[in-house]
Amino acid sequence: MAEKLKDAEDRLLESMFRVDAIADDGFSQRVLTRIRRRLWLQRLALPIAIVIGGGIAIKPATQFLAALPKLLAIVPQSVLDVPSGMLPQLQIDSFGLPFSQLLVLGAMLLGAAVLGIRLLEE
Repeated sequence: MAEKLKDAEDRLLESMFRVDAIADDGFSQRVLTRIRRRLWLQRLALPIAIVIGGGIAIKPATQFLAALPKLLAIVPQSVLDVPSGMLPQLQIDSFGLPFSQLLVLGAMLLGAAVLGIRLLEE
């Protein structure tokens, strides 16, 4: 209730700090429009670049995927096998549940993918 009642000092202070709108011939509106346009341009630039780059990369990617079986046939099988000693062996002692090597490898790949995506964003 006290906030709604104004005494003479409050009215004097309000009148001293009251500011009429400055006539700028639409300058501030043009500045705001330009800022908004630049924000939208920045927001759309990366997705558009990804689409354009993906469109350009489709043909080489399909050629690579077509040549991949031939390349894998040339590479010795010993190179393609992941030694089990390179993968960490994890075991939860409290539950007695062993983690499979595939799960650990998948978690490592997920971590690498997340890190790669963060590096691409920056």
